[in-house]
Amino acid sequence: MIYDIRHVTRFDYGGSVKFARCNLRLKPIHWSGQDLVDYRLTISPSGRTAPARAEAGLANVVRLVVEEPVRHLVIESVSRVVVDRPVPMPSDSDPTLGQVAVAARTSRDPSPAGPANYLFPSPLIPLDRDIAAWCAEDLRPDRPVLEAAIELARRIQRDFAFDPEATLVDTAPHEAFMKRGGVCQDFAQIMITGLRAAGLPAAYASGYIRTIPPPGQARLVGADATHAWVLLWCGPDLGWVGVDPTNGIWMAGDHIVMAIGRDYGEIAPIDGVVLGSGAQKMVVSVDVAPLMEVVA
Repeated sequence: MIYDIRHVTRFDYGGSVKFARCNLRLKPIHWSGQDLVDYRLTISPSGRTAPARAEAGLANVVRLVVEEPVRHLVIESVSRVVVDRPVPMPSDSDPTLGQVAVAARTSRDPSPAGPANYLFPSPLIPLDRDIAAWCAEDLRPDRPVLEAAIELARRIQRDFAFDPEATLVDTAPHEAFMKRGGVCQDFAQIMITGLRAAGLPAAYASGYIRTIPPPGQARLVGADATHAWVLLWCGPDLGWVGVDPTNGIWMAGDHIVMAIGRDYGEIAPIDGVVLGSGAQKMVVSVDVAPLMEVVA
């Protein structure tokens, strides 16, 4: 599938902002099953941009500096991405969770995508006994890895309510777990907590899902906004496999990866500092338009 993605973020400031410096992680990365073929970034009214190094995670980072006083700032990111990613098919011959855990601990892959980078707690996803115990019901070491992963994702989708009013962007996984509600970020963080507690490498994926579903299919939760899901390393042969606990589905042709990190803090679409007075209002709109199917 070929997708055109338009991601617009508008900031309205209560007072004049004299200076702003932001990190933008809006350009989708190259990842297995997808290719970025076109990209455009527009800043209004103005701003100076330059590529920056990703300090953590897998992301395309642009540094934005605004040095003229502004009351409004609009950041528009437009991408065209080709996605050709099959739906994973669990098999009895898949490695077990126990085998994956051993392979991860002994991996010598030093790259940013190496499994060892995603085995341990991170600032926004700490260890949690309650979540670990709840997830452990699906994570017996002798289970095939893909079978266990999708069953855990579907249990989260079934047992937790999608409720944008239940949590905030900085809500801890434990709070969302106790409320049994939240949004895609919360469900991804809960699943990652449980996977890491079981000794499995789990990463936080940020990106998009298609806005318009195929005929006869229900619209996916999380469309018209940035979305979050889980990447689980399933051994050297299967590699990283995406699972979406918000919708209880695999990452396949409907998902576009923008960035990957240990948690949201490493790959937030926009972060930074502003110098000014007054309140700030942010409005985000996302449109993911499928253009045509990829012909093999």
